[in-house]
Amino acid sequence: MGNTDRPRVTLTYAQSLDGSIAIRSGVPLALSGTESMHYTHQLRAAHDAILIGIGTVLSDDPRLNVRLTSGLSPRPIVLDSGLRCPLRARCLEANRRPIVATTARASALRRHELEAQGVTVISITSCSDNESYLDLSALLNVLAAQGIRSLMVEGGARVITSFLRARLVDRLIITIAPVLVGGAHGVIDLLGTDESGFPRLRQTTWQQLGNDWVVAGFPDWSRP
Repeated sequence: MGNTDRPRVTLTYAQSLDGSIAIRSGVPLALSGTESMHYTHQLRAAHDAILIGIGTVLSDDPRLNVRLTSGLSPRPIVLDSGLRCPLRARCLEANRRPIVATTARASALRRHELEAQGVTVISITSCSDNESYLDLSALLNVLAAQGIRSLMVEGGARVITSFLRARLVDRLIITIAPVLVGGAHGVIDLLGTDESGFPRLRQTTWQQLGNDWVVAGFPDWSRP
């Protein structure tokens, strides 16, 4: 089930039959039906925090709260290496103690503006091979120190792929809508060097919710 020294990570997103999560980059696409959306909100209520990338904030401006079921809303976390997050983003409600993860190179003025309205801004080291990508292992260590034991990751595509490539996903839940889109995919890079290294799911389950199918399982990271 993963490293117990970091938050347990559930990666979840909705896609079309052909793997699309958006019409194209930056253009959102509503895929989940009513029943599967209720399930997503149940998952939110079961996690301490919920994480998205800045691209999703800028394109969707999601609230990331629990509305369609009972339970507490998770703590919002935004990955934003350039501190582009709008001050009025709906997920930055001060009473939910939002976190914006950035780098030490980000604007000090912008950091002050976010902190002034109740946002916790944390500096995370960058990946060694790409300074615009945050080191996700370092991020999870910081979140654990903040008392976060379970984390729900909702995307977008860059975030989805980064968590999978880093092998930091403990449970994967994908809602599949019965529609063909031909748009932007959720996984945008290879996750292995050959077929023997592609991650597979263990203890796989599926259920139909309305017209959607929900597939869930635990990635097997023991493969090379």
